Amino acid sequence: MRLFFLIYHYFPFGGQQRDFFRIAEACLSRGYEIEVYALRWQGPKPAPFNVKLVPVKAFSRLSMYRRYTDWVSKRIDDLQPDLVIGFNKMPHLDMYFAADDCFLYKAATQRGPLYPFTPRYRHFQRYEAAVFGRESLTRALVLSPLQRKNYLQYYPDCAPRLRDIPPGIDQDRRIEHRDPRNRSALREELEVTENQLLILQVGSGFKIKGVDRAMRAIAALPEELRDRVRYVLIGQDKAGPYRRLAKKLGLTNQVEILPGRDDIPRFLVGADLLLHPAYMESAGYVLLEATVSGLPVLTTASCGYAFHVERAQSGEVCSDPFRQDELNARLEVMLLKLDSAPWSQNGLIYGKQPELYSLPSVAARCIEVLFNSRKSEARV
Repeated sequence: MRLFFLIYHYFPFGGQQRDFFRIAEACLSRGYEIEVYALRWQGPKPAPFNVKLVPVKAFSRLSMYRRYTDWVSKRIDDLQPDLVIGFNKMPHLDMYFAADDCFLYKAATQRGPLYPFTPRYRHFQRYEAAVFGRESLTRALVLSPLQRKNYLQYYPDCAPRLRDIPPGIDQDRRIEHRDPRNRSALREELEVTENQLLILQVGSGFKIKGVDRAMRAIAALPEELRDRVRYVLIGQDKAGPYRRLAKKLGLTNQVEILPGRDDIPRFLVGADLLLHPAYMESAGYVLLEATVSGLPVLTTASCGYAFHVERAQSGEVCSDPFRQDELNARLEVMLLKLDSAPWSQNGLIYGKQPELYSLPSVAARCIEVLFNSRKSEARV
């Protein structure tokens, strides 16, 4: 089977990108041939992936996406792959991996009344309709019940083409118990004392991840508790605006912002709490990664994987619609109960479920099933 994988931008630390990589590996292990078409690629290009950078340029991102689509469309016509798998919404896909939530839902709930009249709205609405619209034949792999609900609200006819798939956490996130030596080593490296509380946030795209909410919640803690907090933020984004916010909130000496890195498990087993009050998240792998690492989680109901935190009883979930005062209060209570609440042990127990690690193999099977069904249809 010959597959085209389409992704605008690959970098090593994004959830969408990591899923793409693992699904590609799973397909290669089954003997499928893969060609990857990207606009940008950061990091090494594994030879088996056959990565090709699409040679288009434009002054705007929308024009770039349209030129990418036109170039890839001609490539599809010329080479006739068996299936085209997309990790961004666009025309010409046989299967879409739903790394993003419904655009129309986000436009209705997070943008102003004039947004539907903008070129950006028209572009992304058209590209989303190419996947989920009534006339589309594209299958979509969805990551959470919340994501499915949002798509069906605006595209009710796509229900038969949606397939729920389980998470795909890396096995190195799972541990049997939290070794205090790992905690001590990390704290020594970060110069965090035993009396201090280490709050961790992980994720690229600081705005959508709710970093402003996290900092405001820390600033709102009672003075004695606030002074004990160290907040470490890890991700790929511009740090300047958030350093300025930390200064404005009086948290300069308690906030450390680190670029994306590949040793996140060390932080998950060494921190005291994961704080992830995202505005919207189709999945939110870090919620599950923290859970199976025994790290208590405080998040928002607008994250697709927040339901795992509730099922595991590995932390707290703020209600939707979001209220800053609720986050502030829950953060204070959780910090005071870290030594007595069962969140950590509950998460370690929840992490023993094999299906939490099965996304790549399930996605590869879905691709195979679609290929066989299309082959059968062609014979009729």
